[in-house]
Amino acid sequence: MRNSDFWRLMEDEFGSGYAHVLASSAVLAAVGGRTAEEALRAGVHPRTVWLAVCDLQDVPDERRLGKDRPLKD
Repeated sequence: MRNSDFWRLMEDEFGSGYAHVLASSAVLAAVGGRTAEEALRAGVHPRTVWLAVCDLQDVPDERRLGKDRPLKD
């Protein structure tokens, strides 16, 4: 997963405004007591950060892969 995938998933799940507020303010124990933004800057893999956010926010398993997107040709 790339950082851009992380942000797409965040915005799909939480909306573009709240996704950035959440990423900058919610402390995630699973990534060393950092916010998502701090963890990404520190080099934590984006998938690890995404799953930590999902756990904190109780995102159901069926929504953790994001929205279905049409295939590009």
